Amino acid sequence: MTPAEIRDEIIDILEDISPDEDLDGLDDQKPFRDQLELDSMDFLDIVMELRKRHRVQIPEEDYGNLASMHSTVTYLEPKMKDI
Repeated sequence: MTPAEIRDEIIDILEDISPDEDLDGLDDQKPFRDQLELDSMDFLDIVMELRKRHRVQIPEEDYGNLASMHSTVTYLEPKMKDI
């Protein structure tokens, strides 16, 4: 997947988890939690959806890499390049 495709996939997951959120104005540099009403369970749902949809394993110690869209795409790019 390209970085743009990964971003689209994360947007799709966020839409499923939090359908009432307006994701059009999402700032890729700002943390998700500063922009969206996400709690820790929602965040875990993002990790679980990535595992379910793409078999991407994200160790708990790496969760900090998923704070913003930019950091998430950067972290996932090498893991999802062959998908």
